[in-house]
Amino acid sequence: MAVESSANATQHHGGSQPALHQKGEEIQSFGTVRQLPVGLSYDARMYSCQRLNKILADTQILHSLYKKHHWLMRGPTFYQLHLLLDKHANEQLTLVDAIAERVQTLGGVAVGDPRHVAELTVIPRPPNGAEEIPAMLSRLLEAHETILVASHDAAARAAEQGDDGTNDLLVSQVVRTGELQAWFLAEHLVETPLVRS
Repeated sequence: MAVESSANATQHHGGSQPALHQKGEEIQSFGTVRQLPVGLSYDARMYSCQRLNKILADTQILHSLYKKHHWLMRGPTFYQLHLLLDKHANEQLTLVDAIAERVQTLGGVAVGDPRHVAELTVIPRPPNGAEEIPAMLSRLLEAHETILVASHDAAARAAEQGDDGTNDLLVSQVVRTGELQAWFLAEHLVETPLVRS
């Protein structure tokens, strides 16, 4: 049986064949903002988008670190840490979406491609292999602190420019989630005996 030509297939199937391998023009460059009726100046929106995209890149890396370390847990606390790191990873993924949507709301373009994320992040790259548990937890804590420092500063500056939405997102979601997760991680690095005689 002969294979139909694409023109014949389209005629016989009522045009239901997907138009594959399409190419298109880039309709908005990364680092630009469109004018949206959100009651904020161009400068305020541009500033917030730039800061949010850097925090977004770092948060995407933190999410990936959580997933990697979740897989690599071992030892007597494997079960607890395996579950905890996965819970934190899911919470970071929620933040990724919230930050990206804020960038879009302000008229910007959210960073999404992992290769672009790698160019923007300031979180140091971990070894490709497995590290000892305390080193992995310390790495996560350092990433949290980097994001928290940037978020505190960006939130204050967004507020100065009247961008209450960005301030609220950074304070009520990014900072509060990060602080809580950092607390949970840090307590696993305290040497405390279970029982004293």
